[in-house]
Amino acid sequence: MKIWAIGDLHLGFGVPGKEMSVFGPGWEHHAAKIAASWNEQIHPDDLVLIPGDISWAMRLEEAASDLTWIGRLPGTKVLIKGNHDYWWGSLKKVAQILPPSVHLIQNNAFFWRGISIGGARLWDTPEYQFGHYVVTRDNPKAKLQNTEQLIQEDLSQKLFDRELERLKMSLQSMDQSAEVRVAMTHYPPIGADLQVSRASQILEQHAIQICVFGHLHSIRPGTLPFGEARGVRYALTSCDYLDFKPLLLLHLT
Repeated sequence: MKIWAIGDLHLGFGVPGKEMSVFGPGWEHHAAKIAASWNEQIHPDDLVLIPGDISWAMRLEEAASDLTWIGRLPGTKVLIKGNHDYWWGSLKKVAQILPPSVHLIQNNAFFWRGISIGGARLWDTPEYQFGHYVVTRDNPKAKLQNTEQLIQEDLSQKLFDRELERLKMSLQSMDQSAEVRVAMTHYPPIGADLQVSRASQILEQHAIQICVFGHLHSIRPGTLPFGEARGVRYALTSCDYLDFKPLLLLHLT
């Protein structure tokens, strides 16, 4: 039995014309690349963690085909919400279209064969930045005026504070008897230097062993040395960072 992770699938089967190739040639036919590697490595008894940005859909019915695609792949899958998952509403509504092999985390936790999984989306925070590691492309539409920037930063802080409370809520609901304790966040919970952050403190307080996350794209190769700090292993799992191949986290016997 193995535990894998791959995030930021950015599927768009239900959104005609939404192609990830606009973000670079590496994204050409990326869903096919993911499926090929997934089917080659992952078995039905395995667990796969998907930390957010699952679908470009805006509405739940548009996301149905993406969730069905994930559901047909081998393994049990656990998902959390990303900042682009606008289709994701209440758990009750989403659960109505979920394939049986797909499970969601939202202010709750998931227990599977001695493994407890919790998490939250998180948000941007001034505690740490990753601009130095990202290969940027100029986008005039993304440039904000100073006043707009201040408003956005204030909103981000409020959202981040709320997400920290959601992280606590989820981790508190984890099975205390679990042999393996894993957290999923969409935004990174810690900086590249692995120094203590508000989110990392929460993970440590709840005895998390592994934390997987995504959100970061176009990272300069070999520049983000995420690893273990104070008992928690941190793994960046954005699919382009992983060359569209699921990352093996644990092999349990």
